[in-house]
Amino acid sequence: MSLSRRSAAIAIGGTTCAFLAALLVGWWRVDGPGAPRGSAPADALPLPFYDMDFQLTDHSGRKVGPSDWIGRPTLVFFGFTYCPDICPSTLSNISSWLEELGADASSRLQVAFVTVDPDRDSVEVMADYVTNFHPAIVGYTGSPEQILQVAVGFRARFDRVSMKTGYTMNHTASVFVFDARGKFVSSIDYHEPQENAVPKIRRVLR
Repeated sequence: MSLSRRSAAIAIGGTTCAFLAALLVGWWRVDGPGAPRGSAPADALPLPFYDMDFQLTDHSGRKVGPSDWIGRPTLVFFGFTYCPDICPSTLSNISSWLEELGADASSRLQVAFVTVDPDRDSVEVMADYVTNFHPAIVGYTGSPEQILQVAVGFRARFDRVSMKTGYTMNHTASVFVFDARGKFVSSIDYHEPQENAVPKIRRVLR
């Protein structure tokens, strides 16, 4: 085998090994032993609200359960207030979507921001944080056990990651869209363009 062919074979072999290693790491973190708490199979859809069982506390101190979200279309996003980029970006995007939809549409929507970091995100912290975004956005917190139970119903994923100076949270970054009956309709992916996101919300407002 010539030197050039041997080099090409080595390069291809190295690329293949790297690809297989990436697949293994992905399986380990998503469906394998390293999957985050509250995880479910990647293709599992969120349950309808009437099949969920949880209790949360909103940023005004009111206790709510899944039945309280039935009757109006609902957007649900999991995150945390110490999040450096994904959460404030997504909540800002949601605020822009609501502005485009207008006051009437916004008043007919429920928008829930559920923390995955209840150890730091108290009712008071959530109340202060959501003031940075559209007033229709309501913050929700609870005990670690309550947050886990909510995440299981939504098939959302989260995991605590240690750092040199504390910890951060890995979590599902999509916005879940439910109709007024409490049934899951679609999701809006992180960084999905506004021209795609807003029509998805309009459909559940009809």
